[in-house]
Amino acid sequence: MTKIPLVALISGRGSNLKAIIDANDPLIEIRAVISNRPDAKGLIYAQENGIPTEVLDHKQFATRKSFDTHLQTSIDHYQPKLIVLAGFMRILSSEFVAHYQGRLINIHPSLLPAFKGLNTHQQALEAGVKEHGASVHFVTEDLDAGPVIIQASVPVLPDDDSESLGARVLIEEHRIYPQAIHWFAEKHLF
Repeated sequence: MTKIPLVALISGRGSNLKAIIDANDPLIEIRAVISNRPDAKGLIYAQENGIPTEVLDHKQFATRKSFDTHLQTSIDHYQPKLIVLAGFMRILSSEFVAHYQGRLINIHPSLLPAFKGLNTHQQALEAGVKEHGASVHFVTEDLDAGPVIIQASVPVLPDDDSESLGARVLIEEHRIYPQAIHWFAEKHLF
């Protein structure tokens, strides 16, 4: 059985990365985890699981294009078939996105197309919606606008704040992201 080589990009605690690693999918091989932040806790979990890690601190680059060029070189070294944004908090250039067209996916904490960008849980509460959730989608040039692969919803409860709502959404993120990756590996998405 041929495994799909994958590179994950993170910026923080790496909870979605942990869910992907813990899924132990026999169809994928995580070749590397790359972070734009040296203090990203997800790097530690990857290292504990024997996965190579790299740090490419975006603050060390004069321009977004320069950072993206170096990031692309780092990623391509591992020859991945799939690049997974797992809490990677950088908007990527159109050239970068075009290079990985059809094999770059992201998890977003809302039921897209609703609530793009940041602070989605607060946006949902302020909008008074009854349901909120998470979406895994292909990355395109337009922020949080690529084709959706899978979504999961949670009810918005009367006493929710952004933290309690976010905690329930995160549980669903951890469930659907490994599922979307598995579908990609099975070639169900193309």
